[in-house]
Amino acid sequence: MLTLIVADLFRIYGLLIVVYCFLSWFPNAQNSKFGYYISRICEPYLSLFDFIPPIAGISFSPIIALIVLDFVERGLLLLMGILGIY
Repeated sequence: MLTLIVADLFRIYGLLIVVYCFLSWFPNAQNSKFGYYISRICEPYLSLFDFIPPIAGISFSPIIALIVLDFVERGLLLLMGILGIY
């Protein structure tokens, strides 16, 4: 049960990162209240990957952030399984 909750939280956070990236495509979308709250949730994690330079004007740091988030999720779920936390 707990593993399902943890997995769902990681999926929701990944979805928020994707929504945050889509907001950058629309003018003034990040300046809205919705964009403000999404930014407050996603920016602390995404700022860890700011060292990755954009290539041809396209930032690949959110993709790397999603890959790392997936590895962390899998590692945490594996650790929970080893410890017998269900």
